[in-house]
Amino acid sequence: MSLRRIVAAVIVVLAATVAAPTVATSAVAAPAPFVVSEAQFNQMFPNRNPFYTYSGLTTAMDAYPGFANTGSDEVRKQEAAAFLANVSHETGGLVHIVEQNEANYPHYCDWSQPYGCPAGQAAYYGRGPIQLSWNFNYKAAGDALGIDLLNNPWLVQNDSAVSWKTALWYWNTQSGPGTMTPHNAMVNGHGFGETIRSINGSLECNGGNPGQVQSRVDNYTRFTQLLGVPTGGNLYC
Repeated sequence: MSLRRIVAAVIVVLAATVAAPTVATSAVAAPAPFVVSEAQFNQMFPNRNPFYTYSGLTTAMDAYPGFANTGSDEVRKQEAAAFLANVSHETGGLVHIVEQNEANYPHYCDWSQPYGCPAGQAAYYGRGPIQLSWNFNYKAAGDALGIDLLNNPWLVQNDSAVSWKTALWYWNTQSGPGTMTPHNAMVNGHGFGETIRSINGSLECNGGNPGQVQSRVDNYTRFTQLLGVPTGGNLYC
């Protein structure tokens, strides 16, 4: 092979090597923005505690990329509205970070669990947007998120992103007293009522506390209107 051909072959190889990363990079899709803007979020929660930041929520969403990012634009907005409606009900409009009735605090330790309650008998009270409670929920959420919440449950009331992550953990992975996760309820068309059942259905659904159910539905109706989508059916449980 002549020197000219060798040089030409080397140039071709180098060109391919340099070009390859550009092709691979261009194939990576950018993450979809949250279907609720920061302005809409602030409109939904005009009196919210500064702890519950919009950036904390959008950062936490990285842990569950399917949340409010599955199905049509309408379904995505309905799921976001459903999540935020339940969150609003649980926290008085994102005002309360921790459960207000301190007399309940010692009740959330299930000593039958093999790991016990290393943070203390009264350490596992409700915290965060969905008021995570019980030692076994702190253990499960922490294991899923890679955070030691069993030994340090106070992270849920001190770190906004962690707090939001625990709420998204429950929403996306737990059925609670229901038969499906709230995420699946919304993306598979089962309706807002099934999200209530999965969060607090044993106390509120089937006539248990219609006032509490109505509060959640009112929040959801208001938020879907703000986002410009219909509520869909099966609002109650």
